[in-house]
Amino acid sequence: MTESTPTVDNFIEALTAELPPEAAAGALAGLVNRAAARLHTLSRAQASAAREQPEWPAWAQLQNAARALVLQSSTCRDLAARLPQQPKP
Repeated sequence: MTESTPTVDNFIEALTAELPPEAAAGALAGLVNRAAARLHTLSRAQASAAREQPEWPAWAQLQNAARALVLQSSTCRDLAARLPQQPKP
């Protein structure tokens, strides 16, 4: 990848670059939660489509891991929302 090629890290940096730490924590926790939810939806659909196929166990395992990630990231999102915000100057 070249420096001009967008990456996940570039996206995260752009998302949080100008934010105070509390707002960056909220943005990152929200991003992780939404990404986890989409991964869960994708893997659930693929696991359903792959029933009784050789690839089914891999999709089912990913679905289970993604479900756990959704739950954990929801907790992170909720905890980030509780952080005291810095007063604006």
